Amino acid sequence: MAWRDGEVWLDADLLWFREQRQGTPGTPALALAGTAGRFDPPRFGPVATGLAASRRRRLEAKSARRRRLATRTVPAVALVVGSATMLSIAALRESAGAAGPLDADPPSLTFRLEDFTFKPLEPPVVRKPVVAPAPETPRVEWNRATSTGLPYAGSLIDGTQLPVEGPDWVTWNPATDSSPNLPGRLWGHERTIRAVLSVLADYRAAHPDAPRVVVGDISSRDGGWLDEHVSHQNGLDVDVYYPRPDGRATAPSPTGGIDRALSQDLLDRFVAAGARMVFVGYSTGFDGPSGVVVPYPNHENHMHVRFAAP
Repeated sequence: MAWRDGEVWLDADLLWFREQRQGTPGTPALALAGTAGRFDPPRFGPVATGLAASRRRRLEAKSARRRRLATRTVPAVALVVGSATMLSIAALRESAGAAGPLDADPPSLTFRLEDFTFKPLEPPVVRKPVVAPAPETPRVEWNRATSTGLPYAGSLIDGTQLPVEGPDWVTWNPATDSSPNLPGRLWGHERTIRAVLSVLADYRAAHPDAPRVVVGDISSRDGGWLDEHVSHQNGLDVDVYYPRPDGRATAPSPTGGIDRALSQDLLDRFVAAGARMVFVGYSTGFDGPSGVVVPYPNHENHMHVRFAAP
């Protein structure tokens, strides 16, 4: 018997582990403690001897052990279909010279990779936002009005009512902070109503993407005192809210809610239409002819347009 580091071999004709003689039944087996079930029982008999034969047998035994381990290990891959479905595909193995799925394949597995075909993604469909059509121009019942007294101590006779909504404007009730305004708060002299409609139509034609202008109080049907105001008593005053940068057709917030470019353009159009005075807030920074555009308290979110008495 001889040995080297990592191996040992015998000069005797002793059959090594994992070797078995073909056609030699009944030969006694060499049993080693603690090896039952892991090695094939060796059998005695003439075998090739020498270091080279021992190394060959050791390599063959290692290859056989690897083959047995490969049949016990079932690697698996995963195929992801979409974002919420995962199908486990058992790897194929060789068994008795033929390839096929493992016996432990999940029963729900009814697909194979060739069942799937991948198609290029279709371009997303871009849907344009649905914009509600602007209402048609409402019918206005024109009257020949008479404005008496002063804006803060006067009355209105046979006024004309501004409709609560139109293609270029919406109305706002400052008493309830809601839209639309009450029809009873939208009466004015016919010259005031005509000037407002003309300015708003020209403004919207120049800025088709701008929101509709928000119009506030004018006067009550017979003029006189109107809550929330000292003036607005003879149909010559109208409150117009500054356009908002977010495009909402509501009264802007006191700070940071004014589109200054659109507001200045709207102000200039009222001045050109013959407004006698336009009151604006101190912090707005709007300008205009001296004595016509006048800074005034509590006008930070709207301009107060006053027309001259006919």
